[in-house]
Amino acid sequence: MKFSIERGVLLKAVAQAQSVVERRNTIPILANVLIEAEGSDVLFRATDLDIEVVDKAPAQVERGGATTVNAVTLNEIVRKLPDGALVTLTDDSAAGRLTIDAGRSNFALATLPKEDFPVMASSEYAANFAASAPALRRLFDKTKFAISTEETRYYLNGVYMHVADGDGGKVLRGVATDGHRLARIDTDLPEGAADMAGVIVPRKTVGELRKLLDDDEAQIAVSVSETKVRFATPAITLTSKVIDGTFPDYTRVIPQGNTRRLEVDAAEFAKAVDRVATVSSERSRAVKLSLEEDRLTLSVNAPDSGAAEEELAVAYGDEPLEIGFNAKYLLEIASQVDRENAVFMFNSSGDPTLMREGNDTTAVYVVMPMRV
Repeated sequence: MKFSIERGVLLKAVAQAQSVVERRNTIPILANVLIEAEGSDVLFRATDLDIEVVDKAPAQVERGGATTVNAVTLNEIVRKLPDGALVTLTDDSAAGRLTIDAGRSNFALATLPKEDFPVMASSEYAANFAASAPALRRLFDKTKFAISTEETRYYLNGVYMHVADGDGGKVLRGVATDGHRLARIDTDLPEGAADMAGVIVPRKTVGELRKLLDDDEAQIAVSVSETKVRFATPAITLTSKVIDGTFPDYTRVIPQGNTRRLEVDAAEFAKAVDRVATVSSERSRAVKLSLEEDRLTLSVNAPDSGAAEEELAVAYGDEPLEIGFNAKYLLEIASQVDRENAVFMFNSSGDPTLMREGNDTTAVYVVMPMRV
């Protein structure tokens, strides 16, 4: 195998591959990227047995073939090569070496046989549809902060993507929760997605998928089966196992009867929370919200380190209310707001609070209060 490829193109493909590879694995072949050269393309394939990513890059292929080489080492080498360099990769299978030439630089890396590389079994996908990159990006970007990191509740370690009933009919919905906060994001139901089974997309997959969604013009081909989900652009295919578990009935957590309405400038609110939380003890990070007519007072009282208070002008017309929240949760939710105003709907100091972006019902967040 021998091919030449532009350094920037190679770096993009190898960087995507090496991020999937598990650093601490006991199977040597899983640390490698499978490089397959054929025609005028080179495929870079990496897997951790739960996720597989295949990146197709254009190259000048002199001799076709395939080999595997350490993904992290290859990425480091390519990253340090000069911009715009033409990189030539040559595989000597007899010697078990892959040589990398760029200008005056020359490297030789140990290879492992391509036959040992595990390829994820292809699945029969029950639903296939296309969704725009911005729609999927919004779905996952706005929910991922609420994904649980608790391994014992493994069924919460991802984003639940499913078809649901929205305000104007069926929608494609993403939900994530860790029991303390919840994010629910809706987008228009793509054609062909109506029969899709609900799947829990794992946290690591959500992180890897983000790299496919930067191009606003891109259409992402999505395929879903009961055990796998696949996202593909013409250049990159990401296949992942889904979490084998049942996502809880999140609708019971979303409060319906909250009537006390607070409207506040989202950016100002986030900055004020951040400022007063500076003095709070790390363990609790509790911030108290005191609401009176058109006035919000944020305060923190940490006996061991000090106290802080800040007032904000807001739109609030209900009876006074005092309620406490974890500062980190408030900040994360406030930072999701794309519009100018965040709308909080309260019931009492002990009940979950609902947050929306203005009057937009396609993005709903729930946060549990804290005793302060």
